[in-house]
Amino acid sequence: MGTELAVKRLVKFEGDGSLKAYCDLAIGDQFLVKGLRVVQGKNGLFVSMPREQGKDQKWYDNVVLLTDKAKTDVNRVVLEAYHT
Repeated sequence: MGTELAVKRLVKFEGDGSLKAYCDLAIGDQFLVKGLRVVQGKNGLFVSMPREQGKDQKWYDNVVLLTDKAKTDVNRVVLEAYHT
């Protein structure tokens, strides 16, 4: 991404559910994205962006990563923090 990413808060959950953690991610010293989720999927852990439910009961992402590199970088940083 060219900008430093850092997990500022990570809350892990115990149990058998698919939600494993919530975290907040700093992008440089300019932005803080709150509410990323670490989820256990069929192919392992992945990072899900913050989202909200619309009036039509569908879920919509509040943050969209526009490049594959951005997705890879965010996944790497968040999952590294989760595993420490």
